[in-house]
Amino acid sequence: MNSIVPTSISAVGVKIPVTVITGFLGAGKTTLLRNLLSQAHGRRIAVVVNEFGSLGIDGETLRSCGIEGCPDEDIVELTNGCLCCTVADDFLPTMRALIDRPQPPEHIVIETSGLALPKPLLKAFGWPDIRTRMTVDGVITLVDTPAVAAGRFADDPAAIAAQQAADPSFDHDNPLAEVFEDQLLSADLVVLNKTDLLDEAELENVEAEITALLPRKRVMLRAVEGKLDPAVLLGLDAGAEDDLMARPSHHDGADEHEHDDFDSFVVTVPEQNSADAFVKHLAKVAVQFDILRLKGFAAVKGKPMRLAVQGVGNRMRHAFDKPLTGDDRTGRLVVIGQKGLDRQAIETALQAH
Repeated sequence: MNSIVPTSISAVGVKIPVTVITGFLGAGKTTLLRNLLSQAHGRRIAVVVNEFGSLGIDGETLRSCGIEGCPDEDIVELTNGCLCCTVADDFLPTMRALIDRPQPPEHIVIETSGLALPKPLLKAFGWPDIRTRMTVDGVITLVDTPAVAAGRFADDPAAIAAQQAADPSFDHDNPLAEVFEDQLLSADLVVLNKTDLLDEAELENVEAEITALLPRKRVMLRAVEGKLDPAVLLGLDAGAEDDLMARPSHHDGADEHEHDDFDSFVVTVPEQNSADAFVKHLAKVAVQFDILRLKGFAAVKGKPMRLAVQGVGNRMRHAFDKPLTGDDRTGRLVVIGQKGLDRQAIETALQAH
């Protein structure tokens, strides 16, 4: 595996490179970022993690990664809103604070929320005091390949036609597809993740589908668990802030982007009797209520370690990740889905043993 070659930022005129990692909910952004940090080889990399909900899970996961040379102060977490909507309030002050450090980072990596649109974030690098000191090295869009293969972001033409026939004024809107496509349209590098879950024919179909969406040729790589050589991810030298016209968006021309199409809330859950039974229960609840994303932590009876859970649809992963401290054995789960989630019913279902 090639090492990352450090870049001096002390030279006059040299800008700090920034890599933006985007991708829909559950695509594996945090896993890819963790793999990247584990191969930093002493390079000072600062990380900005943005979450849609009010409870930060990804930042905490990175802080507990145990990677040498990855101090907690180099991981900055922004919660309760996507950066594409909070540029002035959250993003700009955060970036200014990073580059004003006595020892500024040699590279900055931004992990966006799974619902964020990259383009408004890229526009922020045009601000005068940012533009002279930073450049967007590249936008990496991670794709949940099995979700694309399952048609999660595709329209149902027959259903749309039936709705339009019943109501001529029907205005079709697919917020999942719009966010997914906007993330692809801003990409310099597309990473098809979780490719081990599909066969070759399915992978080729996904590649063809994504290629058809891209406005221009882009490098597309396959990955499992986000494992890629850092030399492939960093050093793209895209200068994306100067290339906005080539990165179209469904929301170009809009005054602002809202996330009214999505809901997010946190549910507390009691101590569980069994990790396996709990995870199976989560998968069942996710399918029942069409939840897009479930992630969080829980305690299991007789276990001193915390159970971390991550779910996309009915695909769940879990692991005991760190020792529990204190007497509180209450768990917390972040729930994200399309607008209209039945919060009370979901809370009741998740809290049931």
